[in-house]
Amino acid sequence: MESITKPRSDLGVRTLSGIAMMLVATVAILFGGWLFRIFAILVAVGLLREWFRLAWQLRSDGVGRLLWAAGGIVYIGVATANLVALREISEMYLVLTVIGIVIATDTGAYFAGRTFGGPKIAPKISPSKTWSGLAGGMLAAAILASAVGSHFEAFAIWQPLIGAGLAVVAQAGDFFESWMKRRAGVKDSGSLIPGHGGLLDRADGLLAVLFAVAILLAVVHFDAGVWRLS
Repeated sequence: MESITKPRSDLGVRTLSGIAMMLVATVAILFGGWLFRIFAILVAVGLLREWFRLAWQLRSDGVGRLLWAAGGIVYIGVATANLVALREISEMYLVLTVIGIVIATDTGAYFAGRTFGGPKIAPKISPSKTWSGLAGGMLAAAILASAVGSHFEAFAIWQPLIGAGLAVVAQAGDFFESWMKRRAGVKDSGSLIPGHGGLLDRADGLLAVLFAVAILLAVVHFDAGVWRLS
């Protein structure tokens, strides 16, 4: 009788590589300084490499590839520069909060989506994402932002609103990267992380949030400067 061999699960590999990623990132964030800058540069280079790979498959013309490459440099460059600025210039808890909001969004969306299901947001781009999952991610991010804000300052209504808004941004970043991969005809952005794909697959939501926070901070600082000059 012919035996049927079941495909091996990659859960163990995914778990180990996930733990390794978290440990490396945590050490770099806690130590800060040159170690964190080197970590951020290496991550940015890895992200750009995968972005260029997708861009070259998205477009076949030179101008199109150049525009996508320039867009990636701006997008990833601003996001990683903001990550370093938040760690080195501002309070460290802000970096952890931004990362925590992305994790809370993914976690809340996963459990809410699995529990409630319902209509898909964009099944042709990301078949597993549901509106209930988005709501769960927004709620989880709002709770985290409120808890951090209440601990370090005092509760304000803008805290859960910012948390929920950044959850939407994180999901949009996930959708954008999924759209890029589908257009490029690839399953993962790379194969650097065993069981997880590429760096861009893991950091798509965080990149979008860091980019949005950079714009938000620039607007706030600009408004503050205008008020000081008036």
